[in-house]
Amino acid sequence: MKGIFPIDKLQRLQTPFYYYDAELLRNTLRVINDEAHKHEGFCVHYAVKANANPKVLRHIREAGLGADCVSGGEIEAAIRAGFPSSKIVFAGVGKADWEINLGLDHDIFCFNVESIPELEVINELAIAKSKTARVAFRLNPNVGAHTHANITTGLAENKFGIDMRDMLKVIEEARRMSNIRVVGLHFHIGSQILDMGDFEALCNRVNELQLELERHHIQIEHINVGGGLGIDYEHPNRVPLPDFRAYFDTYAKKLKLRPGQTLHFELGRAVVGQCGTLFTRALYIKVGSVKQFCIVDAGFTDLIRPALYQAYHKIENLSSDEPKETYDVVGPICESTDVFAKQTDLNRCHRGDLIAIRSAGAYGEIMASQYNCRRLPQGYMSDEI
Repeated sequence: MKGIFPIDKLQRLQTPFYYYDAELLRNTLRVINDEAHKHEGFCVHYAVKANANPKVLRHIREAGLGADCVSGGEIEAAIRAGFPSSKIVFAGVGKADWEINLGLDHDIFCFNVESIPELEVINELAIAKSKTARVAFRLNPNVGAHTHANITTGLAENKFGIDMRDMLKVIEEARRMSNIRVVGLHFHIGSQILDMGDFEALCNRVNELQLELERHHIQIEHINVGGGLGIDYEHPNRVPLPDFRAYFDTYAKKLKLRPGQTLHFELGRAVVGQCGTLFTRALYIKVGSVKQFCIVDAGFTDLIRPALYQAYHKIENLSSDEPKETYDVVGPICESTDVFAKQTDLNRCHRGDLIAIRSAGAYGEIMASQYNCRRLPQGYMSDEI
């Protein structure tokens, strides 16, 4: 494991910090494009919420992906990174007026709308600007995903999307609005999905909805199936890339696109998850009565996923070749949930050892906070250090 990192260069940087493998990111993007472009009409957007580091965004924009945004700030970040407005999609259940106006001012590709009240506000703001807003309706397909309960989004009980029973009513309502143009349907069933059967279930539901719409003489230009493809947190070295071929092939085989329709994807974690590592340093080795702790200088302010989702990240001691011992790896935050891993085996740890927390490129740096008045972690690309 140590051989994949430039340890001498990393030792000089102040921990905690994020390190992004530029070569792996470029290779991931190349494979995404190769597999997606095998299928006519497939368009890939990057979910900016996964990681908005400007240097990461630049690589993604250079690869030609669009941007899936869920806030005005993300739209601004995408524009600064050079994403064309024609490839920016704005989703989110609670869009503020200024965010909608920002999207209208930049003539973004479309708004993914989640309720009739939101649609009414978009129409009013578009009228004020003499603009026509392109919208896609996010429908809640009531499809369960085999993932953590906190990151499933496609069930009727979730806050996201419009109930399928209201689909026709909402589309008809939109058609009566002067400054709205309906261009698509949007779906997203969850995150960190590894079972292609979940995506097949979504395809089946979309196929049913398309038939229902056609019975009412409604044609849809674009279908957006969100993202959700997971990564292998257990084996980041052995499986650095998700199975993009199986992912795109599933949609190509199971979703029945109409002539001229385009199919849009919003991949986030699958794009950046494996290229990022959080580096931290051991501060103290504390031996308790029932266990021993490796106390590091990173905390859940730097990587909140283990505290928030009980998420697993592979942890490695890059400074030691000594026999393995069992530790709870914990941070300095004054909260009992500030734990990266319990009862994990690491090469024997000492004060000053460089510790790598792997597969942290998605929902790591972007979710960092300044709780306890801590500094935000820096993020470095491998080709700049």
